[in-house]
Amino acid sequence: CFVAYPEQPIAANVSRCWNWFKGGDQQRGMGEPALIAGITRQIMADYAIDPRRIYVAGLSAGGAAAAIMGEAYPDLYAGVGVHSGLACGAARDLPSALAAMRGDTPARSSKPAGLDGGHAVPTIVFHGDRDTTVHPRNGAQIVARAGGDVQVLSEPQAPSRGRFTRSVRRDASGRSVLEWWEIHGAGHAWSGGSSAGSFTDPSGPDATREMLRFFLEHARPAD
Repeated sequence: CFVAYPEQPIAANVSRCWNWFKGGDQQRGMGEPALIAGITRQIMADYAIDPRRIYVAGLSAGGAAAAIMGEAYPDLYAGVGVHSGLACGAARDLPSALAAMRGDTPARSSKPAGLDGGHAVPTIVFHGDRDTTVHPRNGAQIVARAGGDVQVLSEPQAPSRGRFTRSVRRDASGRSVLEWWEIHGAGHAWSGGSSAGSFTDPSGPDATREMLRFFLEHARPAD
């Protein structure tokens, strides 16, 4: 696997977060989506990478950016992972972003292109149900925009790795194309992350492992 970790300069955002809430950073060919897509394509050009197996994932603002990339570039990414993030179109400026993070406003109701008969990008979502930074309602909104209609599979009682509810939507062949992991008792942190990291929760299920498993089950349809 080749993994790129883009870094946001403080000049672009004082918190070094992606500007997922700005209109100019939510569209194909503009702002940050164009930059992230450009980074992706540069790596594809520099290394022998299967163009049908490119994925994008992130946490918090990075998760919101990943959701945007999945909608703006379905021809580039074969899968999207959103951890503790927000749906594309959840905000248009800083005040609406803060409201969305509180869970006060609904995400844009329109569905992304591809959900009505075309190609929709497979999506996996993680969100802690005790998240006080990005309200858990945002996880449900991402799932709704990605196609919804998920079926609860299990709620394991595994104290060593945390309790969670995993809901799945499958395609006609039985393959998982949408997953929603609700991590019970978790806050705003990457589930299963290293205790040496920031915004990590080692006690939860391993989101990295599950995202990789989900991604590797999917390849973008041939052009």
